[in-house]
Amino acid sequence: MSNHVFVLDTNRRPLTPCQPGVARSLLKAGKASVFRRYPFTIILNKEVHGNPEPIELKLDPGSKVTGIALKQGNRIIFAAELQHRGQQIVEALRSRRQLRRSRRNRKTQYRPARFLNRTRPQGWLAPSLQHRVDTLMTWVNRFRRLAPVGRIVQELVRFDLQLMENPEISGVEYQQGALQGYEVREYLLEKWGRTCAYCGAKHVPLEVEHIQPRSKGGSDRVSNLTIACHSCNQAKGNGDIRDFLSGQPDVLSRLLRQAKSPLNDAAAVNSTRWALFKALKATGLRVTTGTAGQTKFNRLRLNLPKAHWLDAACVGDVESLDIVTSKPLLILAKGHGTRRMCGTNKYGFPTRHRSRKQIHKGFQTGDIVTATVTAGQENWLLCRTGSLPCLWQF
Repeated sequence: MSNHVFVLDTNRRPLTPCQPGVARSLLKAGKASVFRRYPFTIILNKEVHGNPEPIELKLDPGSKVTGIALKQGNRIIFAAELQHRGQQIVEALRSRRQLRRSRRNRKTQYRPARFLNRTRPQGWLAPSLQHRVDTLMTWVNRFRRLAPVGRIVQELVRFDLQLMENPEISGVEYQQGALQGYEVREYLLEKWGRTCAYCGAKHVPLEVEHIQPRSKGGSDRVSNLTIACHSCNQAKGNGDIRDFLSGQPDVLSRLLRQAKSPLNDAAAVNSTRWALFKALKATGLRVTTGTAGQTKFNRLRLNLPKAHWLDAACVGDVESLDIVTSKPLLILAKGHGTRRMCGTNKYGFPTRHRSRKQIHKGFQTGDIVTATVTAGQENWLLCRTGSLPCLWQF
């Protein structure tokens, strides 16, 4: 089942998305034209009067992948997964920093350091974090132009780190309600990669395990919890972790080191959640929120598999869902190129001028093309579809 097709009237006003079969009939009859291919959108040849049914835009922000779902009534009619490039930005900034420090150490070694005389505005985010907010808002505004979005639902709290460290900060209703244990368990699954911390087993039922047993003074803090399979959990029992892993010193050191370290992905999401929430509120639409524990509770109750777009569909208050699509749109964040004024070699020295032309032979970077290319020693002709690389380098 494919995603629904976005529909615009002749004035580019968004209408209710239709099924792919209806879109094909309109195109064959000459009543509509292709307006956009990704996501596929058609534009009618006439104006349509009436108020379309509002659609709910649901977001599951993640550190690497963000799930997006469009809900009409109780039907999920469109799904997408947005892959971020935060780590690429971090690596690019690190490379730029290394080249700059090397150059300044050689040329200006007697100048005082300048990295401690800068002030950052309130609410400043690192470029790799700001990218996640900006990219997601770009697609939110894009969906608003293609569909009659009336409400936005965001997973605001990925993991309540303070609550998991100190359960006494909130009431009994939260701790003993329907979501009891879901927040901590989901955090541990993400932190330990959904594998057994002792034997590395995957795709098996995992249990919450105390590293230091409670019978020997261990606490319920999240830094003393891990994930283990049933056999390892029973084999360890109430024994000391150092005795249990005495024959595996590498596993012991890794486990103790990782237990104290925070979850980087959760920290990234928690850093950007309020910036994204404020940006969504600025759209003027109604914005509601949910938690990661509530999302997983809904997904398990509805017996849905683990996927980013299905997590987005389960964000917030959900009674029932009718999934009418199974092929989410894959969105890759590619960035907007580079600000370099010249090309450099591997040492950072300029070697060539940068071309001022953006379009080369009718194409530009990022265009989706279908081309016949040669492959193999016998020069077979293969038809490939993909995105064009940066053209100015060639």
